[in-house]
Amino acid sequence: MQAVKEWRLETPGQVPPELLVSDEPCVLRGLVSHWPLVRASIGAANEAAAASAAAASLKAMWRDATVGVFQMEPATQGRIAYNADFSGFNFSREFMAFDQLLAQLLACREQKPSPYAYMGSTTVETCLPGFRAEHSLAFATEEEPLVSLWLGNQIRVPAHQDWPSNLACCVAGRRRFTLYPPDAVADLYIGPLDLTPAGQPISLVDDAAPDLQRFPRFAQAQARAQVVELAPGDAIYIPSLWWHQVEGLDALNGLINYWWRRSPAWSDSPMHALWLTLATVRDLPPSEREAWRALFNHYVFEADAETAAHVPPQARGLLAPLDETGMRRMRAWLMKKLNR
Repeated sequence: MQAVKEWRLETPGQVPPELLVSDEPCVLRGLVSHWPLVRASIGAANEAAAASAAAASLKAMWRDATVGVFQMEPATQGRIAYNADFSGFNFSREFMAFDQLLAQLLACREQKPSPYAYMGSTTVETCLPGFRAEHSLAFATEEEPLVSLWLGNQIRVPAHQDWPSNLACCVAGRRRFTLYPPDAVADLYIGPLDLTPAGQPISLVDDAAPDLQRFPRFAQAQARAQVVELAPGDAIYIPSLWWHQVEGLDALNGLINYWWRRSPAWSDSPMHALWLTLATVRDLPPSEREAWRALFNHYVFEADAETAAHVPPQARGLLAPLDETGMRRMRAWLMKKLNR
């Protein structure tokens, strides 16, 4: 394992523009240390007082919203996973008022063994209206980032990846991030693509006690892992499609994250192309798969200005650069083909 590189900040609250197009993870110590929510817990005398102060600060910003919460038994040890026969998961999901979740997390501190509760990505506009007005962050992206709150106790979210780039800001409690590069996919033993805990496929390996007989290649992932622990006020930049495992280390952990895409908002997710390729290419005879590999390489992965240069511009059709209108035409054409 190795440490995640750190970016030297000139001023808290200022995200370096060059960071937003980087292809490597990076830690920004103290990026949001000026936020009122962060200051509420940083000044506390101990971890219990910090949790109470953070909960009080969050509750003061809440306005009647209910939120979805994963409930997990102590036996799960807080690790989100599938059930034994992969028919579902090791948690139940319920909706509750946001202040009930805060009260539950504080109460869990007194229970031994403790149950686990986890609110995944929830937009701040849903649960904390007005948050962004009081918690500024200079962010120079073309598209407005999606801003979400994550809240729980000692939850472990297995390695997964997101298409948007991610700036994750620790605002309460401590969090540990373990990151793996995109090409580590075969070493992480990813579970089903179409049955996922929250939309993204997850690693089946428990990295706290990896079964290397069942998952022998995971040792290669461990050797390439980048690990960092964040305190309140710290942030981490996670580039698009980097695998990341996230662990809450304290009784109340809060994270605010910003998601943005380095592609137009009108473009479709490449995951849809992966699904369609699984359906149409994967099970072909090997020689045909290799032929399609050549076409994909030529038209997609190795495409450049010369790929369609021999075709007159007005006749390039699908080979021309896409704009929003072109994408709409492409989507309609594809739907027509699929529905035959």
